[in-house]
Formats: sequence, C-alpha cells, structure tokens
Amino acid sequence: MPELKNRQFLDFEKPIKDLYDQIELQKTSAEKSKIDASGTIKMLEDRILETKKHLTENVTPWQKVQLSRHPDRPYTLKFIEKMCTDFIELHGDRNVKDDKAMVGGFAKLGGETVMVIGQQKGINTKMRQLRNFGMANPEGYRKALRLMKLAEKFNKPIITLIDTPGAYPGLEAEERGQGEAIARNIFEMIRLKVPVICVIIGEGASGGALGIGVGDRVFMLENTWYTVISPESCSSILWRTWDKKEVAAEQLKLTGKDMLQFGLVDAVIPEPLGGAHWDYTEAGQILKNYLIPVIKELKQIEATKRIENRIEKFGKMGFWEEETPNP
Repeated sequence: MPELKNRQFLDFEKPIKDLYDQIELQKTSAEKSKIDASGTIKMLEDRILETKKHLTENVTPWQKVQLSRHPDRPYTLKFIEKMCTDFIELHGDRNVKDDKAMVGGFAKLGGETVMVIGQQKGINTKMRQLRNFGMANPEGYRKALRLMKLAEKFNKPIITLIDTPGAYPGLEAEERGQGEAIARNIFEMIRLKVPVICVIIGEGASGGALGIGVGDRVFMLENTWYTVISPESCSSILWRTWDKKEVAAEQLKLTGKDMLQFGLVDAVIPEPLGGAHWDYTEAGQILKNYLIPVIKELKQIEATKRIENRIEKFGKMGFWEEETPNP
C-alpha cells in the first residue's frame, strides 16, 4: 500500500483525509510540546473507522465506479501476490506478440495449482502506457485462451481477474480481429473441462470483460462495476455530454447488488473497510478465502456436468417478453 503521504483521496473521501491530517498535526504538536496526545489520536482513529464505514454503506453507483478506478486500488498482479505463491508468469500468444495488458500463469492457491489470468493496469504513467491501461489487443485474448487450454491440458482450475475499461478499440486491434478473438474466447470458455471462476476486481466493461468472463462462478468485489458501456460513454451517446455520467451510472444498474438481482453474478465479495485500496493484504485474503472452497466444490462435479451447468447458466441470463401479434 502507498504510504499515507503518497496516498491519493477521491473527492468524497475528503473527510477521511481531513482526519488523517488532524492526526499528523497532533503527532507533530506532541513531539514539540512533549505532551501525550495518544488519547486524542485514538479518538481520531476511531472517527476514521466510523467515517469509512459510513462511506462504505452510503456509496452511490458513480462513487463505486470511482472506487473501482482508484489510483491506489490493487490490480491483478497485486491480488496474485497477496493470494498466491510460486506464481510463474507465461508470455505470448504464439502468433503476434506478448500483450502486456493481459497477464497470466500458474500459481499455488492454498496448496492447489491454478492458472490465474487477468488484465493488468499500470501503477504509474510509464507502466500504464506499457500495459495500455488494461485494454487488451486481440493477442491478449488469444494469449489468455492459450493459457486456458494449457490449464485444461494439465487439469488445473482457472481463475480470471477482470479489470478493464474495455478491449482496445484501435484500428490496428480491429484489423487483427478483436471481435473474433473475444467471441472465440467466449465460445471456448463455455466448453472448458476444468473449473473456471471469474472475479471482477475493478472495472468490468463490455466485451473486454466478457473475453475472460465466462465461468462456472462469476463474482464481483464490493466496489466494482459490470456493464456493457462506461457511464461516461453512455452519457456522451445519450446526452452528447459527459456531465450526465452520474445519472448514467444510476440508470445502467452496474453495481454488484444490481448484477446479483439480475442473476448475472453469483456473489458480491466484501472488501476491507473503505475499499480494497486501504488494505491489500486483507483484500487478497478475503478473495482467497472465497475462492478455495469454491474450487473444491467445483472439482467434485464431473467435467461434462460442469459444462452443461455452465451452458445452462449463461443461456438463462436476461429476461424478455414476447408480444402476441394481433390477428
């Protein structure tokens, strides 16, 4: 986690920042005056916990979008570091190149060897450019599929960690078959013979998320979103301005609670108080504790039955009404 002096705060997190500033003032004053300020500091720390709890309970859909993009939020490699041991990253799609926006490899999770695949955003400007802001090209999705097939070959469960504003929309990506690569992944993932668990750990946008988002279980972390389009893009299409992004976030029904009601995800996993960006270790441990029993459960099911259940699960998604034509 970043040190407090390097930590970044969102607008609605300002009350927390103010309390931390007061603690620093108390510590500085106590050092100068040699007065014991531990009681006051303890009171301020308790207020920080209360404020975090209040913010967590009253966060709006747009604020959840902001939290999912928090610059201090842990990304895929950080979750792997906190959950797993013996991670061996594998590279390349064996066709074009190695897409740095998509990472993956074998790792140990609670004594179980698994294949972990996910989108990776950068932690600073240089790394964000290298990782293309977590927006994978076709070779990224083909790399992910290669690793999934490798896991299937060795009968190892697959865990995908989804965090992307969307697949890369550039002309060169379309020329190399972006749509086909994502469609191929969806087609192949539905038929994988090994357990597949998908977790949205940040942004879950459009086909970029779906390209590694088909599994026996689909989970969302508490402060994440999952929808066909970002609130800003939705606002620009409907109202020709980004100013309505908060309204769009509300109307898109993109939170974990909404997705759970729609039957699009299986569970919403809680985060540390205030969000995953406050405690990487706890965030990783919470997710790990969710994943281990699910893997054990899925391994008890026959491969053919798992595939049937997966097809049925995604086939039932959505709801619609049929109009009877007038005679």
